[in-house]
Amino acid sequence: MCASPPKPAGAGLAAALARSRMLNPLAWFDTSAQIEVRRFAGPASYVAQLASPLRVAHVTDIHVGRITPMKVQRAAVDLVNAERPDLVCITGDFVCHSQAFLDQLGELIRGYQAPVMAVLGNHDHWSGGPEVRAALRRAGAEVLDNIHTTITLRGQALQVVGLDDAYTGHADVERATRGLRHDLPTLGLSHIAEEADHLWTTGVQLVLSGHTHAGQVTLARLNELALGRLIGHKYVHGLYGSRIDERPRGAVYVGAGIGAAVVPLRLGERARREVTIFELGAAPGSFEEHHVDQPPLPGRPPTEKQRNKRIQQVEAKRVKRERKAARTRPQGDDDER
Repeated sequence: MCASPPKPAGAGLAAALARSRMLNPLAWFDTSAQIEVRRFAGPASYVAQLASPLRVAHVTDIHVGRITPMKVQRAAVDLVNAERPDLVCITGDFVCHSQAFLDQLGELIRGYQAPVMAVLGNHDHWSGGPEVRAALRRAGAEVLDNIHTTITLRGQALQVVGLDDAYTGHADVERATRGLRHDLPTLGLSHIAEEADHLWTTGVQLVLSGHTHAGQVTLARLNELALGRLIGHKYVHGLYGSRIDERPRGAVYVGAGIGAAVVPLRLGERARREVTIFELGAAPGSFEEHHVDQPPLPGRPPTEKQRNKRIQQVEAKRVKRERKAARTRPQGDDDER
């Protein structure tokens, strides 16, 4: 039998690419309901503060709207409920550029079978923070706007600190942590993960966050290049910091999110849609976790000019919405002068 002729150089790579989704752009638009469940223990300090573990489900960046199908959104709710959490925490970006889907957002929030605590994200403020906040509260969620509260779960107290969105200039750590008790396990919620640096110094041992969507493309660590080196995030996806060191150190988790704001492109294992389960009161390392604590990227804080521009964006979008509403309002609805 004659030997097969040798394959030209690069033929194996070309075949692999042809079989992959890289050369099939339609496959980049991920509308599947496949959602990863990632599991972690809480900080070591919680072990002495809790008699038995509390299960917290973390969801972020659901972006209810045209880009992310409702079947995906409902699948995330069902997945969370199947885990039977004691508390559901959602860290911002509930909507995607508009208020057109607030009814659908309310449907999702009402679908959770555990108490829901939430903080707003930049898309919520761009779309109308008061309206998104009102929709969440009507559906039964507790929205924490730079405040902290204590919730009793299975007879145990958990202190939760919620920061309003830092990206749009709404976060106030001093106000949120004023009067914080240090004898209780304390969980922080912030859409922007870098706020954890400030929260740790006040005694918040674990912060849950979002915003980055894990970069949505994690092949060859492109997410760390784009979001870390180019944009300047210290925390891109997953668990950072330390759950073992004493204060003022702490940990922050950046969720990959459920939805998307532009296209639902997700490539790479770490980029998949995600629900994260935290067993607060279980010791780190007491069960298999998705990954170990990671060191932060170098990071680069936004400049004063960037911060001011982001704040101005919120006001500009509010004025634009009001002008649009005035143009579409029937003439008879105007108040007589």
